[in-house]
Amino acid sequence: MRTLDEESKSVARSSWIVYVDLDAFYVACEIRERPELAGRPVIVGPPPTTGPSRGVVLSASYEARRSGVRSAQPVGLAARLCPDARWVPPDFPKYERASAEVRSVLRRHASQVLPYSIDEAALVLERGDAEGARAVAQAVQRELKEELQLPASLGVARSRVVAKIATDRAKPGGIVVVLPEAVASFLAPLPVRAVPGVGPKTEALLHRHGFDRIGDLATARSSDLVRTLGGFGRELVAIARGDPIETTESEALGPRSRSTDHTFAVDVDRWEEIEETVRALAHDLGTALDREDLRYGAVGVGFRWADFSRTQRLRTLPAAGEGWAPLAERAVRLAHELWETERAGAGRAVRTVSVRAERLSARSQRQVSLDRFAPASGGSPPFK
Repeated sequence: MRTLDEESKSVARSSWIVYVDLDAFYVACEIRERPELAGRPVIVGPPPTTGPSRGVVLSASYEARRSGVRSAQPVGLAARLCPDARWVPPDFPKYERASAEVRSVLRRHASQVLPYSIDEAALVLERGDAEGARAVAQAVQRELKEELQLPASLGVARSRVVAKIATDRAKPGGIVVVLPEAVASFLAPLPVRAVPGVGPKTEALLHRHGFDRIGDLATARSSDLVRTLGGFGRELVAIARGDPIETTESEALGPRSRSTDHTFAVDVDRWEEIEETVRALAHDLGTALDREDLRYGAVGVGFRWADFSRTQRLRTLPAAGEGWAPLAERAVRLAHELWETERAGAGRAVRTVSVRAERLSARSQRQVSLDRFAPASGGSPPFK
């Protein structure tokens, strides 16, 4: 098996990245089991109730999106925007199985498949020209639709970042190929938010400095942006100019962090319930990372309190961990620290709990530890 350095160098030598993003993935998984839902406004999420609800939309069909429904939207608002929508409770084991089926299809076309999330992945094509890469994208899209009944949008480019942006432009159900000589002109009219990693805060900062479109960054001095954004500023300028972007270890591995969270229906002020929830989240997160042969070098836990303030803790591990049991042990310990120190004297209740794994790395060989087989205390995960 190749080492991490060999994996990174292989990606760096690659000719093309084919980025795959499954369209409205959770909804598509439900429709392939219930074809009568096709063409209708469908929302995956906890169905709205007659009383106050903390639930949010997980996925919406494009028919529902035309009414203004979006992912992460409160279910009460989504219900008002699209009163005729069909609501389907989420089934995460089903989505994990479908994601594994997708990865099996992708591996037919490339030796390297980099999973970025349950519904996104990239194929690394080490040889070939643009037409060959386009042909691979077309074959992948066709096989996903015909064999798995899962629609997908695909972007093709020489770098992962540009391929990802192209995928977003291809939605829904299209393919966009960006030639190396056309990168700058393709990106120029797009908003700076289109660049992966540019969130609301970075977008606002760039706007304050007069950078509204990616093309605006092409004339910027890297040194100016580095002072404001660190190394990411230099990368933004390189992307905007269409310069080759040196592949880093993080790009070779795929995502560098992964998180999951749970919002309670009623604010929680009992540690026992917090502990059980943290264990359940860590179980699901650790199991998902294990399936993808990923280890983690840091573990984090965050609370959103009833007053909407946030606190979090992150700890670097002395050695990379793998599997759900060590992740759960560390996460519960951090959660207890937060509970004891941040809640002391205030008596605050918790609205949302999150568990995070960072510094992900590829597993070259499976570690053997008794922890992998020991059941965690606190009962079985409640969110199955």
